[in-house]
Amino acid sequence: MSIDVCTGRQVWEPGRMARPDLNLLVTLDVLLAEGSVTRAGERLALSPSAMSRALARLRRATGDPLLVRAGRGLVPTPRALELRDRVRGLVREAEEVLRPAPRLDLPTLDRTFSLRTSDGFVERFGPALVAEVGAAAPGVRLRFLQKAPKDAGVLRGADVDLETGVVDQPLGSDVVGTPLFTDRFIGVVRGEHPLGSGEVTTARYAAARHVHVSRRGLTEGLVDEALRPAGRRDVVTVVDGFGAALALARASDLVATVPDRHTANLRAGMHRFELPFPAPEVTVSLLWHVRFDADPAHRWLRDLVRAVTR
Repeated sequence: MSIDVCTGRQVWEPGRMARPDLNLLVTLDVLLAEGSVTRAGERLALSPSAMSRALARLRRATGDPLLVRAGRGLVPTPRALELRDRVRGLVREAEEVLRPAPRLDLPTLDRTFSLRTSDGFVERFGPALVAEVGAAAPGVRLRFLQKAPKDAGVLRGADVDLETGVVDQPLGSDVVGTPLFTDRFIGVVRGEHPLGSGEVTTARYAAARHVHVSRRGLTEGLVDEALRPAGRRDVVTVVDGFGAALALARASDLVATVPDRHTANLRAGMHRFELPFPAPEVTVSLLWHVRFDADPAHRWLRDLVRAVTR
């Protein structure tokens, strides 16, 4: 409120409205329950004078006496009776909001988690993860999303709970990550391929025709960097996933160079060989947004992913 200097009347100014003291709701709840300033003060650990001041503030805020003298005691006004149940409900809701989250009950958990990961990861670890989730929390659904060009920003949205990948740049302050496992590259060919027998030398490896995996369409990567001191390989095909690379190698004389653990389930019936030069290694990490860090259900799923990838 302010005073109009021309009329002398009070003028309402919404922009200058004082923020209500929500602590007064707790005080009002106890006052209306006890019907006594003294007993209310004892419950709230306030002195009689402090409790009287709080009652005075409540009267000013509501524009009502709330509690009035009747003989030796106090009785609530009609306005106080009208407010009593509403105030009790508001205080209970506030207590629920400010209370720690209830203990996680997996058998009754009803939630969908989205994991952005590669086809290879789903092929290798998906069956075990789905089985473990189903056994512990049958109401939980897993949604596997296709990997796309690296973009940590996807974790800031509402569509992705977890992501797996190789971290080659510092994580943002709002993204949390933990290593899952370290994987080493190997060569893979169909059983009848010339490299399926005899010693695989650097010269034989480099002379073969190769399929390279790059989600960004690049023709070189970690393997080429490791090979470069001794030679260059002939990359004739580029695909965006290990599954596609292995499918081509299975049906042709192309050589696929892929992570060992990541592709174990995809290489059935194919011949694997150690690279004839120091094999590059990558660490696959699990990533999530910091807003999920303390969520009990999210933490349970993270622990489960770590367990099945060990």
